[in-house]
Amino acid sequence: MRRWKMQRKSKQNQQLNNNKNQQELSFDALLQNFVNSDDFTQFTVKKNKAVLCIGYYESLVDSEMVHRDVLPFLKTYKVISSLSSEIPIEDIIITSDPAIIQINVSRGYLIIFDTNNIDVVALVNVKLEKGREVSLPEVEFSVIGPKESFVESLDMNINLIRKRLPTSLLKTKEIIVGSLSQTRISVLFIEGIANQENVNTIVQRISDLKIDQIHDSSTVTQLIQDNQHSPFPQIIDTERPDRIAAVLGEGKVAILVDGAPHGLIAPTTIFEFFSAFEDYYLNWAVASFFRIIRFFAVLFSIMITPLYVAVITYHYELIPKDLISTLVISRSAIPLPPILEALILELTIELLREAGARLPTKVGQTIGIVGGIVIGTASVEAGLTSNVLLIFVALAALASFTTPVYQMGNTIRLIRFPYLLMAHYIGLIGVAISFCFLLIHLLRLSSIGRPFLEPIFPPRVQDLKDAIIRLPISFQDKRPIALQSENTRRFSKKKAIKTNDPKKN
Repeated sequence: MRRWKMQRKSKQNQQLNNNKNQQELSFDALLQNFVNSDDFTQFTVKKNKAVLCIGYYESLVDSEMVHRDVLPFLKTYKVISSLSSEIPIEDIIITSDPAIIQINVSRGYLIIFDTNNIDVVALVNVKLEKGREVSLPEVEFSVIGPKESFVESLDMNINLIRKRLPTSLLKTKEIIVGSLSQTRISVLFIEGIANQENVNTIVQRISDLKIDQIHDSSTVTQLIQDNQHSPFPQIIDTERPDRIAAVLGEGKVAILVDGAPHGLIAPTTIFEFFSAFEDYYLNWAVASFFRIIRFFAVLFSIMITPLYVAVITYHYELIPKDLISTLVISRSAIPLPPILEALILELTIELLREAGARLPTKVGQTIGIVGGIVIGTASVEAGLTSNVLLIFVALAALASFTTPVYQMGNTIRLIRFPYLLMAHYIGLIGVAISFCFLLIHLLRLSSIGRPFLEPIFPPRVQDLKDAIIRLPISFQDKRPIALQSENTRRFSKKKAIKTNDPKKN
């Protein structure tokens, strides 16, 4: 096991050597950079004829480990290269490369070198591990299923996934990105299942990133997705380890970023953004019903306000006779055209959302509920908006919250406004044109080179069993065609049905 860890560390060191953006410094200049910082501690220890110099950043290392596991074992010091067998810490690097020394000392390693021979130094891992404990998911909370979410530690996040997939086929490829941040990014996949072309594409895109800092997975998403100008996310961002473990079994690829409490999933399709992972813990009929409700809610959220503006402005003849009197009465005292009336309410809703998100939790809830009621009622009584439109906008805002993935919810909030403007200028034709442009854009989108609208386009009947509706688990015997997995079969459908049939047991 120790040899495996050393091999892993040597791979990281090789990546650091290949990083062209890493500033090359001589050892003396590098040591001077360390000493110039007030939180860097340096002292010497005399052992026989040698004088050992020890240095570390106080803010990064565990001082108790230094005095307990390092200093007492320097009594038998002979040469630097022997420290790896004398100090009872597994993670020790013997190197002379300034680039490796700089990045590891900056991450919490202790540096030891002989003042009589500074060609080789020892780097001892004495990091002070501080971080958030594994907690409940906040964005993708579910009533049924596991209650664990990712944290900001890359090693802990990989641990959460490996607990669910205890197989040696689960592979990780670690890449160092960022000339300043030196962020660790791990690409996870299951060997023999994931399409190697997908893995190579993701690894290459991440390796080719030339940027100074990466502090969150959202930065990686924006840089490696196929169309960086599209408002639609093409990579799923999730905080649930169980979701990533499940999609790895399907043949997808996961990306974890050190310091980010979210993981990335690719390639993906648009239908997965409307699929809550809780659906797989429910009966297939109930889960399918909820999915259909979400699709209807998204369509309603986008279309209802533009349709109101188009019909009121140009197409009165489409309004039923029993309803037209109600609309006329609600708008009789309103001096504004329907487009301004709709924009006022839509922008008010967006302001309330942003205010509620930025304020403390309890205050934010109060602003969202009380503010919506007070402002909505006041705008109707002041004659700025009609009560009918207020109901439509409130329902549209409520429907947009049904989207399980937060990034897709933001997209839905955005694309509603172009629809509104087109409905104002040319009525229902404008709504139809906007829909056509949206459909063309979605048809051209891809996720890591895979069709974004699959299985609708290109049509793949087999993949429809887990798209708009979810069929029983016994029908999910094959992996999605779009992924082109190396092993397409998940289990034997006949054996699964036989096991669940009491008459055949």
